[in-house]
Amino acid sequence: MLHDPNRVHIFDTTLRDGEQVPGCQLSTPQKVEIAKSLELLGVDVIEAGFPVSSPGDFNSVIELSKAVNDPIICALTRANKNDIDVAADALRYAKRPRIHTGIGASDMHIKTKFNSTREEILERAIEAVKYAKKYVEDVEFYAEDAGRADIAYLAKMVEAVIAAGATVVNIPDTNGYCLPDQYGSKILYLKENVKNIDKAIISCHCHNDLGLATANSIAGLQYGARQVECTINGIGERAGNTSMEEVVMILKTHKSLGLHTNINTQGIYEISHQVRNLMNMPVQPNKAIVGANAFAHSSGIHQDGFLKNRENYEIIKPSDVGFPDATIVLTARSGRHALKHHLDRLGHHLDKEQLAVVYTAFLNLADSKQGINDDDLNQLVVVHLAPKLS
Repeated sequence: MLHDPNRVHIFDTTLRDGEQVPGCQLSTPQKVEIAKSLELLGVDVIEAGFPVSSPGDFNSVIELSKAVNDPIICALTRANKNDIDVAADALRYAKRPRIHTGIGASDMHIKTKFNSTREEILERAIEAVKYAKKYVEDVEFYAEDAGRADIAYLAKMVEAVIAAGATVVNIPDTNGYCLPDQYGSKILYLKENVKNIDKAIISCHCHNDLGLATANSIAGLQYGARQVECTINGIGERAGNTSMEEVVMILKTHKSLGLHTNINTQGIYEISHQVRNLMNMPVQPNKAIVGANAFAHSSGIHQDGFLKNRENYEIIKPSDVGFPDATIVLTARSGRHALKHHLDRLGHHLDKEQLAVVYTAFLNLADSKQGINDDDLNQLVVVHLAPKLS
């Protein structure tokens, strides 16, 4: 089914799962704006919303379907006919529509959420896929809480929904429970025990409750999954979803994995800013890839090594993700090399003795001030060297 077995499909759910964060609701025009950026970025699938949930979501799926051409537009449903009818209606303008339907796969969900049995849930899953297939060729099935599901039952469900017509099977770690080896083992088990697994793409949908969403998604890819469901900046329910930028850059950095995406990585920083601004959702400074400090160096040892060879302390070039140049941040922990770097940048080319004088004054100032700026450096040179230079 896959033309390139080493290509990882990027399924972006920023506009569906990501938007479920309290206070992050977007208007339809704002969703269209982000969707167009996602298209430019090169995502394969945009999950545009859950049409039956509200008129706003229904309208967003319609407008996103009109606004973009290349990505698959996906609409979420539960495993019932009304949800699927509404989703199909919302997708009527999509050039490449996908219905994403599913049901709980863990015994906890089957018993306490649905008050049902494994057999009844399996029938509902099959019926939902067959019904969705009447509307669209591309049907994705999610086995909710697969991370805690009995593996033999999960394999039985996956085999049944593929036989019913599912083109993608989503194996969600809905609660972010799994360890990477556990999640990877689930994917491997499905690859080895579901006889028709080659007729569908396996998808990873991992949550970040224990901070393992990205690690679990990579483990899934290592064992045969070829789609990752993720969001810009890792936003999403509770502790968030798998971070798109992390997965993409891991695959780009670790070429030994032999996997690649169609993402234009130089657009990552720009869309990160767009999402954080439109959703009013700040990104922590130490967030991998897109955080304000992701390419900032303040330790003297690190600064010295970085200035001698960038690769001593950077495995990704800032330009690879469209990030402004790496910064040498001056603090009380900075060394002479970093101070000289900034003084040279400002046009103050000091000899060894002059640098020693300014460095001593710099340390005293840095101990009492959080962050040293260009004005401070100019003033240090004027105050401590001007008499000697005159």
